[in-house]
Amino acid sequence: MTDGTADTLSKTSGSKQDGQTFGTTGIAPMERPSAVTRFFMGIVAWAEKLNYKYAKLGNPPVYENATFPWAAEVEKAWPQIRVELDKVLVRKNELPSFQDISTDVKTISTDNGWKTFFLLGFGVKSEQNIKACPATWNAVQKIPGLKTAMFSIFEPGKHLPAHRGPYNGVLRLHLGMIVPEHQGDEIAIRVKDKICHWQEGKVLIFDDAYEHEAWNHTDKTRVVLFVDFVKPLRFPARLVNWMLMNLAIFTPFIQEGLDNHKEWEKKFYAEAEAMRNRARP
Repeated sequence: MTDGTADTLSKTSGSKQDGQTFGTTGIAPMERPSAVTRFFMGIVAWAEKLNYKYAKLGNPPVYENATFPWAAEVEKAWPQIRVELDKVLVRKNELPSFQDISTDVKTISTDNGWKTFFLLGFGVKSEQNIKACPATWNAVQKIPGLKTAMFSIFEPGKHLPAHRGPYNGVLRLHLGMIVPEHQGDEIAIRVKDKICHWQEGKVLIFDDAYEHEAWNHTDKTRVVLFVDFVKPLRFPARLVNWMLMNLAIFTPFIQEGLDNHKEWEKKFYAEAEAMRNRARP
């Protein structure tokens, strides 16, 4: 699930757990009237309470990296991932804006300042993109419960307003890939009341169910490897969470995003093949 679906969920769930409220003041929810979605969101509201109660590692807005021993292994892969990212950025102008893939994100972003390159979207692979970034794919395999993996590209001046993720059954990881030089808080992410700064080659792990916002007020592009993974939970929340993760793919906003990405992927790689053909003698 993307951040943009948060306000869709808030209409139904209204959940609140010690600062984890779902719905952002001033951002209108997108309408999703299907019976399947309404049913799913009702279950989500109940599951969120279980997840909060049975969280193995507590519910801090931002986690210490040492909490997850595998985080150091992901950081070690940074040089290889950076090489693959540089190749992706050669065609940066052709990458989709996040809202082109997940239209719900239009509640928080409508310009071209937030671009993406997906390897995995809610458990569904982009085989072509994975083929282009094998070292990146190998690195994220070290993350237990991996659900989403992509490059998140913030252009200069981009600012995502305060918003909340749709569901507290996942945690988010950012691995700093390209972080421009900056003064103070020119470039940062705020999670609840904590302002964090990305560092190249370093992991940041946080709970996007808390209100957060991110900005790049420098004159250069910022890129992170963006990952969602299943939050460590005890029984019975672990079982309920597993069921929801497997059901979510059938909801309209996930299906729509997958279809949009397939269309972009088809066009992107067709153009790449055409360029190769033109280059041949």
